[in-house]
Amino acid sequence: MAIKFGVIGGGSWATAIVKMLCENLDEVGWYMRSDHAIEHIKKEYHNPNYLSAVEFHVEQLKLSNDINEIIAYADYLIFAIPSAFVGKELEQVTASLNGKKIFSAIKGIVPETGLIVGHHFHKNFDVPFDDIGVITGPCHAEEVALERLSYLTIACSSEEHAIVVADHLKSEYIRTTISDDTIGTEYAATLKNIYAIASGIAHGLGYGDNFQSVLMSNAIREMKKFIKKVHKLKRNINDSAYLGDLLVTGYSIFSRNRMFGNMIGKGYTVKSAMMEMSMVAEGYYAAKCVFELNEKLGAKTPILNAVYHVLYKGKDPKKTFAKLTEKLD
Repeated sequence: MAIKFGVIGGGSWATAIVKMLCENLDEVGWYMRSDHAIEHIKKEYHNPNYLSAVEFHVEQLKLSNDINEIIAYADYLIFAIPSAFVGKELEQVTASLNGKKIFSAIKGIVPETGLIVGHHFHKNFDVPFDDIGVITGPCHAEEVALERLSYLTIACSSEEHAIVVADHLKSEYIRTTISDDTIGTEYAATLKNIYAIASGIAHGLGYGDNFQSVLMSNAIREMKKFIKKVHKLKRNINDSAYLGDLLVTGYSIFSRNRMFGNMIGKGYTVKSAMMEMSMVAEGYYAAKCVFELNEKLGAKTPILNAVYHVLYKGKDPKKTFAKLTEKLD
């Protein structure tokens, strides 16, 4: 019997994941809240709000605005909702998650609990850690839409589950790698958004490429220190799931977190920058959760601290980053 996949979310990354799955499956379950978007896809064959250039064969899609219908349908569930909205969406869940394989494509922390998504499912829904996985980059949805060669890392403590997901996502333009570092890759995917905001702030303030390279080289070392405190495991921080994902998010024109930081650096308030953007900058929410977690862990994180103080304590970006430059090497 064929394995069934369901994607939870209606944004650009969810749309890209559905596109990847459609390369390998006759049918893909897809939950999105918007009735309008569902009807539009059925009539016009594309998501009206995200990656609208991607055309779907509607007969391949099992579309529903009922999250429980897609949960009941699928063996493997891929969650691709902004972390800020995960808690609210999961309040609707009444269908059993028993035996379901949960893979998070969410690059953030659930604000209500301060937990990475995998730990949130384990603690609140009793999903075993072996049935929880993570899908990380380096990979932007916009480049998936253009079918530009991209790479994904699929992490899960169960190698069997990781291989199943990797096999169903790969194609001529998607290469996949598996990992057993579920916790490390999920935290890395969260942290890189914070560092991308730092990169954007620096750009908005007028710092050049020379400083950006120093900022990113310090960021990967900072990431290594933090993740080691959270989950001690032998890992190569220079692998694509860590360094590669950090670089593409810190430098790419498609990076919403970098865009958000750039606006802050140029003088926008946090509120005005968020209103200006049509998509969620995950790093904004992550900065607070990770900063608070690190108060207990005690990792040395000057870049994270600088971003947190600018976003949440109203500190002047120019003065804060001038002080930060003295702490980097």
